[in-house]
Amino acid sequence: MHEKRFEGDIARLRNPERIARLEVERGVTLCLEGAQIKCVLDVGTGTGLFAEAFAKRGLAVSGVDVNPEMLPVARTYVSVGDFCESSAEALPFASAAFDLIFMGLLLHESDEQLQVLGEARRVVRTRVGILEWAYREEDFGAPLVHRLAPEILAELAKEAGFSQCEAIPLTKLVFYRLTV
Repeated sequence: MHEKRFEGDIARLRNPERIARLEVERGVTLCLEGAQIKCVLDVGTGTGLFAEAFAKRGLAVSGVDVNPEMLPVARTYVSVGDFCESSAEALPFASAAFDLIFMGLLLHESDEQLQVLGEARRVVRTRVGILEWAYREEDFGAPLVHRLAPEILAELAKEAGFSQCEAIPLTKLVFYRLTV
């Protein structure tokens, strides 16, 4: 399980060029737009890049990552966050525990994408925000074979019980907003 998970230099995840490519502030804004969000779970939090941005907006932040080496790094950036080791396929939280679930470049790495979305649906009250690579061959990011076509993600969201899946193109990525 988790054959496609991130392995490598953790510090590279905070590279300024990578951060710019992720459009962190735009992604956070799209997550919060038109909804009353007070608490967020950052699934696949990594170094806590997005958790940090959510905390700066005054939200209660929790994060999980399957890689235990990521959690101390996330804690250094988000001292007010609650972080624990967990896979996205089996979240250790009660049903409807969070207003928002965020997944930044995680879903394409999952071996069980429908299970990940089903778990997200179980623990969220309002919406899920997903940042993913655009489905095209590029000289950066995941190889095309690991990227998700928008129609596949929309079908998975429907099967997981979401009422709506909206795709919003960003400069290099795609933001998906799933509504309960």
